[in-house]
Amino acid sequence: MTEPTVNISLASEVIGHIGTMPLRNTMLMSWLVVGVLCLISFAVWSTRYRLIPGRLQAGVELIVEGLYELFASVFHDHRLSRQFFPLISTIFIFIVLGNWMGILPGIGSITIMGMHEGHLTAIPLFRSMNADVNMTLTIALIAMFSVQFYGVIELGAFSYIRKFIVAPWKDPIHTFVGFLELIGEMSKVISFTFRLFGNIFAGEVLLIVISFLAPYLAPIPFLGMELFVGLVQGLVFALLTTVFLKIAVTEHEAHADEASKALVA
Repeated sequence: MTEPTVNISLASEVIGHIGTMPLRNTMLMSWLVVGVLCLISFAVWSTRYRLIPGRLQAGVELIVEGLYELFASVFHDHRLSRQFFPLISTIFIFIVLGNWMGILPGIGSITIMGMHEGHLTAIPLFRSMNADVNMTLTIALIAMFSVQFYGVIELGAFSYIRKFIVAPWKDPIHTFVGFLELIGEMSKVISFTFRLFGNIFAGEVLLIVISFLAPYLAPIPFLGMELFVGLVQGLVFALLTTVFLKIAVTEHEAHADEASKALVA
């Protein structure tokens, strides 16, 4: 009889099925994160936004105002800041909350027995959602699709496409630069995906190893470090999305003017 084993898997594990759709532990964790966000949103909405806020409303207002000022400092445009703030702040809060909830007690330690890669093993019921490359890829695709979408909306389809595609007989240099920018846009998805996935998965492995070698007190400093890393990763993802949106909605000629002014200065 095969003895059950516990392993650290690069891929998320299937813990069940909904019809024909496999249910993975990282997917279950992402639903839990969404549920927590919905509960917080309902709790804030139930306050009816009182003029003298309670602790919950004051805390949420502090976070929202701080994030808005941070992202607005990148756009330098009130209209653009208000337009893109819901998207960017949602990405930031979703990533950070997912990272932080991924190190809560019970995450990774509550297991069920199941088959994984042909072996009977203890499968974690919950696992940090961003330790799954499918989740980070999905967030990256949403962010970059939004960048391209708003670029087309703000500049017009023809003007936006001119950033990447120019007839070589008209401007050969711009044609080559546009081709490089097009490759760069595609590489941003890969960069977004593996930066977030790599940091969170590495932290997950580190905590498991430290907890196995020296349980109880030794993991505490590393838990604090993972809280900080989770915040930084969410901030980096959101700020890069903000910068890419700013570039996408800015005319190509405006970049050239700014560059020429910088050279003159």
